[in-house]
Amino acid sequence: MNLLVIGVPFAALILSNAFASAAVFNGVLQLTIFIVTAMIPGLITGRMSYVDIAWPYGLFTIGSLPLLLQIGTNLRGKLVMMAYLVAGGRMALGATKFFFMGHLQQEFPRYLYIKEQIWAKKGITDENSLVYKLTMQREIFVQCLCNMGAFVIPLLVQALGYKTGELTVIEYFGWILWLSSIAFEHTADLQKKKFVRDCIKNKVKNAVCDVGLWRYSRHPNYFGEWMVWNSLIITSIPSIMALWQSSEETIITKVGITWGLIMISWMMYQCLVNYTGAKPAEYYTVQKRPDYANYQKMVNMFVPGPRKKLKE
Repeated sequence: MNLLVIGVPFAALILSNAFASAAVFNGVLQLTIFIVTAMIPGLITGRMSYVDIAWPYGLFTIGSLPLLLQIGTNLRGKLVMMAYLVAGGRMALGATKFFFMGHLQQEFPRYLYIKEQIWAKKGITDENSLVYKLTMQREIFVQCLCNMGAFVIPLLVQALGYKTGELTVIEYFGWILWLSSIAFEHTADLQKKKFVRDCIKNKVKNAVCDVGLWRYSRHPNYFGEWMVWNSLIITSIPSIMALWQSSEETIITKVGITWGLIMISWMMYQCLVNYTGAKPAEYYTVQKRPDYANYQKMVNMFVPGPRKKLKE
């Protein structure tokens, strides 16, 4: 992802009247989290997997901003704070468990995919080279910059923005969608965990998870997470409309913040499908699970849908 494009939302926030101080405060916190938990460990070990610790803790920190800065005391602010704390906290707990179980002692497949299928094509293969190390630091910083800019916008515009009064119909719809999406994602995760436990118990190896939601999407957990972010975009619409009606912000700020909000859906889709999500996972899965190729033919990759019949 282009650093300049991703940096626009953060620049717009720090140039705004309403959000500047909170954006700077969050920026410092995010940089600290990513440097300590991902950049330094990545430099020492050569592994990018530490991003999976930094990113969820960064989201949880975003959710903590209303408490730290004493903002967003109305219902709108409390709801969006809760959303970030639940989503970020849930992933942070999982990341912490992975850390103490020793899973970070080796690179996760999705990051191997980046190194082997993306960097290698650019000739970046020498782990000891300066170019290789700088490329890794850049990749980690990109995710940090997302937390500093676009990913904090739903919270700031709703907790600290210009929209006042009761929740609108659009916001109610968005929060119902958020609750459904987080439940969808959590259900998919639970079904996958149960499937893995059953395989271990029955000594079944290389089986394909084809139960519950996984019968209709090969990555229902990723789809659920994508919809969680889309729902936060929807709940932000009235606050963005109020921002545009305000005379206290410049057109540059309004465009930059709106652009950042819209970009969230695109960035999450690219991440969850093409970059560190579905496609990287399947690149390795299809190599070790013989039945996965047929599963791919029958079930949608991302958006849940009817199963297809195998052609004879």
